[in-house]
Amino acid sequence: MTTAAAGSPRTYQVRTYGCQMNVHDSERISGLLEDAGYVRAAEADEQPDVVVFNTCAVRENADNRLYGNLGHLRPVKAKHPGMQIAVGGCLAQKDRGDIVRKAPWVDVVFGTHNIGSLPALLDRARHNTAAEVEILESLEVFPSTLPTRRESTYAGWVSISVGCNNTCTFCIVPSLRGKEKDRRPGDILSEVRALVDSGVLEVTLLGQNVNSYGVEFGDRYAFGKLLRACGDIDGLERVRFTSPHPKDFTDDVIAAMAETPNVCHSLHMPLQSGSDDVLRAMRRSYRSERYLGIISKVRAAMPDAAITTDIIVGFPGETEADFARTLDVVREARFSSAFTFQYSKRPGTPAATMDGQLPKQVVQERYERLIACVEEITWAENKKLVGETVEVLVAVGEGRKDERTGRMSGRARDGRLVHFATGELAGRIRPGDIVHTTVTYAAPHHLNADGAPLAHRRTRAGDAAEAGQVPRTPGVLLGLPTVGAPAAAPAPVGGCAAN
Repeated sequence: MTTAAAGSPRTYQVRTYGCQMNVHDSERISGLLEDAGYVRAAEADEQPDVVVFNTCAVRENADNRLYGNLGHLRPVKAKHPGMQIAVGGCLAQKDRGDIVRKAPWVDVVFGTHNIGSLPALLDRARHNTAAEVEILESLEVFPSTLPTRRESTYAGWVSISVGCNNTCTFCIVPSLRGKEKDRRPGDILSEVRALVDSGVLEVTLLGQNVNSYGVEFGDRYAFGKLLRACGDIDGLERVRFTSPHPKDFTDDVIAAMAETPNVCHSLHMPLQSGSDDVLRAMRRSYRSERYLGIISKVRAAMPDAAITTDIIVGFPGETEADFARTLDVVREARFSSAFTFQYSKRPGTPAATMDGQLPKQVVQERYERLIACVEEITWAENKKLVGETVEVLVAVGEGRKDERTGRMSGRARDGRLVHFATGELAGRIRPGDIVHTTVTYAAPHHLNADGAPLAHRRTRAGDAAEAGQVPRTPGVLLGLPTVGAPAAAPAPVGGCAAN
């Protein structure tokens, strides 16, 4: 492989780790680079001209994974003059100049608050043949004003806020993403309409704590109002949101979910622990009774609601009685799915220095018991849907065995994964289309529908997928350096890269 030939546009690749916020940030990174004249590298291209790592500081061994991948790229870069490597995201915000010290072949380091600077930083690093490190301490421009290359024709992320005002002792996000900054409702709805105009059917409202939306402009009912306003957008068929915090969850939001037809009856609400003592140590400002009370209200208003959660096992000081209480809450809540984590230290968080750090084998044993409990419940809940008709938004990449089984896959309105047979419609159903089908089998993590679809509706999202198009939302680059299309890389010559 070689870098771009003289006169050819430079190619790029973005590698993403972590949460939905990072996935959406990577869409913005792609949009910025394409606005600046870069072209996305083909999947098989092992050596793009620019590789961007969008990192996570929350997941276990995030730094080891990054430096391992950077190490693999070092000899590749040495053989290809003009290649550039950039590191952004939460780990870049945390480690700053350490990245260039540990991996001096990196060209650009940028933080969570200055994604928009990336094209200019790449340009400067190329011109100066020296690494550029720029980490801002606070947000200057809301990220959603940046151009975005969407990854899906049928579903889109829309940020309503960034940052977090909570102080959970296990979480480093507030120090990396900053205090909550809320976007104006009109700007959010304009972006949603732009996505719908391009064929998108489903939008997920995204924030570190979506249901505290409005705190910055003093309206505690702002999130419910936003959900209802989404219900007035013609062509928007599904609205989801993630993630709410139980302490800010209001009856008004439950009412908005129940009353607004296009808001899906699915709710992802992190529990973290069922023990009030552990919740107190985590600095989670609710208790298990409050949490279960919210679920009861949600199910009273929407009996078909599917509720998912996050749970941490082995937090410092967790006793067997604390863990047993978590299992009790899981059994009572009847989750349709749960993201489960073994606690591990995160440098810079209060929990990392707490007394009562548990042995790995204790955490592992409890984790395995939690998984068994969750799967018993999710399987039982899924079995209740056998024989029911579900509406499926056909997706890409959701079914790893689809090619072998001849099925296609997608999400039901409640968020459950459905693998379905296409019957006589094989070859006619596209990603982004809507299918109605009957559930014939349930597993802990998915549903199967092996009969012929009952109905198939072609959509504009399906048309776009068939044509190979992806939505792009333009941005307003206020306060950001602007550059033209990057100069083409020089023709390859012998020798090592400049830095």
